[in-house]
Amino acid sequence: MNPSRRTVLVAGAAAGLSPLPAFAAARPKAAATPPYASYWYPDSLPSGSPGTGITWRSLKSWRAADDPDLAFNAASVPLAARFTPTPANTTARSGQARVQALVSFGPTSGNPSQGSATADYYALTHWAYLDELVFWGGSAGEGLILAPNAPIVDAAHRNGVPVLGNIFLPPTAYGGQLQWTRDLVQKDASGHCPLAAQLVAVAAAYGFDGWFVNAETGGGTTALGQAVLGFVKELKALAAARGQRVTWYDAMTVNGTVSWQGALDSQNQAFFQAADDMFVDFRWSAATLASSGTKADRLGRSRYQLWAGVDVESNGSDTSVNWDAIVPAGRPHVTSIGFYRPEWTRNHLPADQRAPEDFHAADDRFWTGRSLDPSRPDTNDPWRAPAVSVADRSTVTSLPFATVFNTGHGQRWYEDGAVTSDTPWNHLGLQDRLPARRWVVRTAGERPTVTFDFADAWRGGSSVLVDGEPDQPVVLDLYATRLPIGVNTVVELTYRTEAGAVNIEAAVATAEPNGAGAPPPYSYLAVNSVNRHACVNSVNGWQTVTLPLTGLTGTVHALGVRLTATEGPVRWRLGGLAVRDTAGTPAAPTGARVTAATGGDLRLAWNAAPGAVRHYELHRLLPDGTRRFLGGTCQRACYLAGLRPEQGESAARFELRAVGELYNASTPVTVTHPW
Repeated sequence: MNPSRRTVLVAGAAAGLSPLPAFAAARPKAAATPPYASYWYPDSLPSGSPGTGITWRSLKSWRAADDPDLAFNAASVPLAARFTPTPANTTARSGQARVQALVSFGPTSGNPSQGSATADYYALTHWAYLDELVFWGGSAGEGLILAPNAPIVDAAHRNGVPVLGNIFLPPTAYGGQLQWTRDLVQKDASGHCPLAAQLVAVAAAYGFDGWFVNAETGGGTTALGQAVLGFVKELKALAAARGQRVTWYDAMTVNGTVSWQGALDSQNQAFFQAADDMFVDFRWSAATLASSGTKADRLGRSRYQLWAGVDVESNGSDTSVNWDAIVPAGRPHVTSIGFYRPEWTRNHLPADQRAPEDFHAADDRFWTGRSLDPSRPDTNDPWRAPAVSVADRSTVTSLPFATVFNTGHGQRWYEDGAVTSDTPWNHLGLQDRLPARRWVVRTAGERPTVTFDFADAWRGGSSVLVDGEPDQPVVLDLYATRLPIGVNTVVELTYRTEAGAVNIEAAVATAEPNGAGAPPPYSYLAVNSVNRHACVNSVNGWQTVTLPLTGLTGTVHALGVRLTATEGPVRWRLGGLAVRDTAGTPAAPTGARVTAATGGDLRLAWNAAPGAVRHYELHRLLPDGTRRFLGGTCQRACYLAGLRPEQGESAARFELRAVGELYNASTPVTVTHPW
């Protein structure tokens, strides 16, 4: 990603609202610099001067109270609990192999804290198959210790996935220096490792879940190896006390040298025992993985705490892998899977083919497999996608639940079906919990194409598009859930039909399928045919239908839709889905203010709104009374860049709203900033 890309989301106009009394912000004296994801050296800095756009920092001297960007970088979404529904197919298993991903979302330096003005981004959405995400990166010339961006952590946490920061001690061939390893493991007068405590403090302040330790600088001695082992033990103890975790990379051995084993053996066993998990280097074979699993068992550890490294950086889903060595089909899985750089699904695309649709097509191929339907995996596909072997998980367990199928990036921003910004954007913190099984389509006839589409949306940047000529009813599985049904529980669908005609029914299951691969036992609620209980609202060509769950009791286990074409071909969009009892309005934030300004670049901050808040949204109130979407964030601070006065405008007026889980917004708080 280009480090010069800025975080503002600007353009477009929306329907006007009456302005509220403004909070007039005095012009701040501080400069409004863009916030970036944080990175550090352990202690000592390189000789010379940093390159353009790079800031050298010492982790040892970091203090949360002195961190000017902490408000932009601290995640706010807690790690959600999740459950395992009945698998979508007979080959996916629970309780065995897990999946880890080492992902570089952007450069070490100049990586925007809160998204940027481009849709060309690795917008990971297949969280249901992931158990751990590592924020990969670091370099000798920029920094070695990386804290993940808040949007990535917020999106992962919403889906129950822990995120680890990265500690990268590079090989000497890439500028690594043993002094940095010694700095990391240094002890104070009391015999403790101060940087272990610093790392735990950083993860706590930034809201992520621990550290991935990758010590690859060669030339060490046994004494240094033992010092690193002691550091990992102390880091693990401190991390565990704060609910954090530590993963070790199979590189440095107990004698201090770097020798990638491709196995759990006597050379790295002590590090594995000191940590929560270990990434087994790519040099593994079927024999070494088998022996590694056996050794883990004998140590009283789970063999699935070993991630067998699969390097997909160059070839992605075209990578040749001995899958039977990791996740054999006919016997228990041997270890877990550790994907190195699955963002290949974005990076391999030519620059002129990185539209969101192109990326998601490649990403669905990677995670789901060639069939693009996890309920009917292609057994002849040489790429054994996670959906084939690993059971998906869900965090949809409480009311209210809502989704607008927002993938966290888009070409425009929509509100109530209207464009309120025509600038491309990305921000994973705004991503919804999305359908995990993409796409399970059940029909006895012609199967339509189902995709995320970015040409139109009800809200956010995307919707679900069903496109084809179905000649039999089509059931689209959307969510596995555990949602309680009360006397006032309703389901809401927001949709539009662009071509053809289709009869729509909401599919609601109150029990699990009979077995793996079986369909949920749905009940079907009429949406656009006669339903005297339904409430219908039309806005900008979109229909929102509210359906009481009359006659249904217990727990909603699955949600979907059934479509029966009455005139074709059909192009039908699903823009929103919600299950709720009530629809209260969130309280407004307070204390909104401009904290720094440089021309049209502004830093804003505010106090959290009381009660449950999904995220905050900022609009600009233009002189003609229309509103322009500027950006959204889960944090209580936002950076805007490149703003300019409108004709005759002496001050910019901004409206800040808290947005709830049902996407209902608070009353606005208005901030003015004089030009």
